[in-house]
Amino acid sequence: MDQNGIAGNNQAGTSTFQKVGRVLLGLNLAFAGTSHLTWARTEFLAQVPPWLPLDGDLVVVLSGIVEITLGLALVFWFSQRFLVGWVVAAFFVAIFPGNIAQLVHHRDAFGLNSDLARTVRLFFQPVLVIWALWATGAWQTWRARKRTSWK
Repeated sequence: MDQNGIAGNNQAGTSTFQKVGRVLLGLNLAFAGTSHLTWARTEFLAQVPPWLPLDGDLVVVLSGIVEITLGLALVFWFSQRFLVGWVVAAFFVAIFPGNIAQLVHHRDAFGLNSDLARTVRLFFQPVLVIWALWATGAWQTWRARKRTSWK
């Protein structure tokens, strides 16, 4: 660690708790991606916004592939965890309109069969963004770099 408490190469390290969180998030993403391609494919169609100019099934398949890729990257690509953290966080932001579309169009899926349930679910998307940034150390690394650039 340097004088600013930043581990090698000006990048903050992650705690064991963060590492476990990163692996759990990665495994969950890989699992969700697999479900996109198999047993939950129809359920995920409920989240594809109707204004998207692509075939809904194609969107489900492609997003499943992206989720599997990001999940595996979280688990295995430790050397690039900060970058992966930002990409995963951006992915969670990018798919948020699908969650909104499910609410606005009153589409039942994943047991979300009321507007209240679909609304409550919206509040969990920011949690996923924060989880990705925290578990990978991406946020603390960005803050540490910003702090050192101000000096």
